[in-house]
Amino acid sequence: MAGDGPKGDIGLIGLAVMGQNLVMNMNDSGYSVVVYNRTVAKVDAFLEKEAKDSRVIPAHSIEELCANLKSPRRVMFLVKAGKPVDDFIEQLVPHLEKGDIIIDGGNSHYPDSIRRTKELEKKGLLFVGTGVSGGEEGARYGPSLMPGGHPDAWPHIKEIFQSISAKSGDEPCCDWVGENGAGHYVKMVHNGIEYGDMQLICEAYSLLRNVLGMSNDECADVFDEWNQGALDSYLIEITANILRYKDTEDGKGGPDTPSLVDKIVDRAQQKGTGKWTVGSSLDMGVPVTLISEAVFARMLSSMKEERVRASQKLDGPSAEFKGDKKAFIEAVRQALYASKIVSYAQGYMLFREAAKEYSWNLNYGGIALMWRGGCIIRSAFLGDIRDAFSEDPELENLLLSPFFKKEVAGCGDGWREAVSVAARHGVPIPAFMTALAFFDGYRSATVPANLLQAQRDYFGAHTYERTDKDKGEYFHTNWTGTGGDITSNAYAA
Repeated sequence: MAGDGPKGDIGLIGLAVMGQNLVMNMNDSGYSVVVYNRTVAKVDAFLEKEAKDSRVIPAHSIEELCANLKSPRRVMFLVKAGKPVDDFIEQLVPHLEKGDIIIDGGNSHYPDSIRRTKELEKKGLLFVGTGVSGGEEGARYGPSLMPGGHPDAWPHIKEIFQSISAKSGDEPCCDWVGENGAGHYVKMVHNGIEYGDMQLICEAYSLLRNVLGMSNDECADVFDEWNQGALDSYLIEITANILRYKDTEDGKGGPDTPSLVDKIVDRAQQKGTGKWTVGSSLDMGVPVTLISEAVFARMLSSMKEERVRASQKLDGPSAEFKGDKKAFIEAVRQALYASKIVSYAQGYMLFREAAKEYSWNLNYGGIALMWRGGCIIRSAFLGDIRDAFSEDPELENLLLSPFFKKEVAGCGDGWREAVSVAARHGVPIPAFMTALAFFDGYRSATVPANLLQAQRDYFGAHTYERTDKDKGEYFHTNWTGTGGDITSNAYAA
């Protein structure tokens, strides 16, 4: 639509809290945003309150929204993933022209973004699926943005996205991730790593409470101290704040007021992005064990009533801690730090396999920079990941970088001590344990999979390779003398 009529720089559909905050962020950055919501009354309420006296432009229909946008039109929506996204795309398409851009800022599953990119390209439209992280505060004052999709769209949205994103120093926590579903894939893995980070922190807290018997306030002091070093992060910071927060609902207050966290039921919920990450790791054949355990820990927590019944019937150890308290706190810190390194190493392993599978040219250091500010997993640690890939763009695994190799080595004794003490005391720390198991497995030149292959060949004639023969040459043994020479790969069942 030519002419001087349209005033909107970008349109946004979906005026829930995230949408409203993102609109006001864009407004503060100097952009005119045209807004629309399926419940049209929300548009007027937004203009009367939060967006009063702003440059925000209301629209009461999809047609009006598109008519108010400069060319090429840029329309972003923050709506529930799945069918609602496809429904809005279907409503938008008749009002758009070749070269216009549709941006999905929700938590969509990356295969959907791959499909939408292809479908809209056939219609001459450019699709972008972007991860948005940072919650309500991030959306308002600077989120981490992870855009991917049709590359031709990036020059038209780059200025807006980098203006409203969080900043790490002078660098925006936003850059082009890659083609089709790459943006939503990176956001999915971000969320999976978030699951892991949160589980690791909870396990550290559990060890401090259940092994050392520390109070919530004492634990908060420990997390505050940890937040001054290598573990400096948003999640460590808010953990200390949560542990200090008192339940003042009864209005009493005072030093004896119980901590609110102790009144919260130990039944965790999840929205599914962690499960998506685990599913992708299984499909890709990448052992993302820590995120998997974090997802399973939430599932186990949801079995609250059954766990209560089991606790009355199943006995465990009743060991009493007799060691050095300060030394054990340091051991827990080392276990937390080393396990965190393993978690990110696994996430980046998944990135590499996905890049091969989908022909994405992912910027691994750039992804760490995008997460450096604005998002939930923001931490000083991400700067070390960026540096590792800057020094060696072809780095095979984070654990092999000189920096992280040294860091993990410095945590080895404490890591193993924390895990062994937890086992002796019956304190469940599945993420710590699986991180250590992965590390020991990854550094092992040989693992007992030779026996496993023998078992498979014994009962199923699945064949095996030999150490004294060429790779890719397979053999079968008639283990019992009563079998045959036919192998399982000789037929298709």
